[in-house]
Amino acid sequence: MSHPSQPSTSPHFRFSRFAKFIAAATGRPGTFILAVVVILVWAVTGPLFHYSDTWQLVINTSTTIVTFLMVFLIQNTQNRDSQAIHVKLDELIRAKKGARNSMIDLDDLTDEELAKIHAYYQELAKKSRGELRELQEDPATVVAAVKK
Repeated sequence: MSHPSQPSTSPHFRFSRFAKFIAAATGRPGTFILAVVVILVWAVTGPLFHYSDTWQLVINTSTTIVTFLMVFLIQNTQNRDSQAIHVKLDELIRAKKGARNSMIDLDDLTDEELAKIHAYYQELAKKSRGELRELQEDPATVVAAVKK
């Protein structure tokens, strides 16, 4: 299903589909095994080529090119995944009664503002852990929780 503002013929859409396909394909065990086989074939051919500079250059150049291209493909898929997760979380915040809708727009805060909010929630988590420890030390609470 294509997005209305992004027709399936646009270069951006085709690149995103290609990047998603390549990222999925390269994450499979078979692709890893293929890469290991390529390295082994290269290593075994070392004596045949007398471990020449050209023999070494082939693997160095090949791996550099693959790594360079994969960085962009992986970044594209990570950006898409991150954006999708943010939209899903934003919808959960929006839909949950009592949730703070102001949390939807955290991406646009400065690092300092985000750090302050993070510290606030870390403090809440610390207090919650303390409360949990107190509950665990109370035998009546533990027995009631086990019976549920």
